[in-house]
Amino acid sequence: MSDNIDIEQLKYPIGPYQRPEGYDDKKLNEWISILEALPGWLDVCIENLDEAHLQTAYRPGGWTVQQVLHHIADSHMNMYIRLKFALTTDNPTIMPYDENKWALLHDVEAVPVNISITLLHALHRRITALLRSLSAEQWQRAYYHPDNKGNYPLWEMAALYAWHSRHHMEHVRQLRVRMGW
Repeated sequence: MSDNIDIEQLKYPIGPYQRPEGYDDKKLNEWISILEALPGWLDVCIENLDEAHLQTAYRPGGWTVQQVLHHIADSHMNMYIRLKFALTTDNPTIMPYDENKWALLHDVEAVPVNISITLLHALHRRITALLRSLSAEQWQRAYYHPDNKGNYPLWEMAALYAWHSRHHMEHVRQLRVRMGW
């Protein structure tokens, strides 16, 4: 296997995001179940990690475990706000953010990762309760992403963040396996 293929596997352990062609109740339930499970998965992923482990990048040139865990909280807080705006405003334009710059802010270094995971436990309870309550019409509501120049219906947001949850959880889990932690 070439180095390029290895880096791509490390970068996308479950493969790059693939937009689903559509959705049904089974897919919605699967995506919501992944969102429900994520905080517990992360609890297991960080069990017994020390500071050196948390400062290890999951791939060359990638974020540290600590940055990944805080990024998930940052990203999913943005998802929750986007969800609520899409449900209460007609096709709102969301505010994009530079996730790489956010990963370098002081709180990412100063705050223990368990704070972000605790936040995710609470946040995902709210997210999944709201998602489970949506009507068929509400799943079609959307927001506009100015960087991507496209509208994103809520069903696609659920698919994307289910993938995002597994994607980053696997960064940490597979690093632990590779390193024998």
